[in-house]
Amino acid sequence: MTEWRKSSYSPNGTDCVEIGHGVGLRDSKAPAAHIALGTDAWSAFLAAAKADKLAR
Repeated sequence: MTEWRKSSYSPNGTDCVEIGHGVGLRDSKAPAAHIALGTDAWSAFLAAAKADKLAR
């Protein structure tokens, strides 16, 4: 990932999730570590998040 974007719902500071082109996910507090996902996995993740089915 070369370009990352923070969600408009994330507060200012370090408690953010960032997303990049090519379906990548990282924590703004640890930007060197990231997860790269395929489009099917990304779609499943978004569907679960929208349905509030993710473990907290």
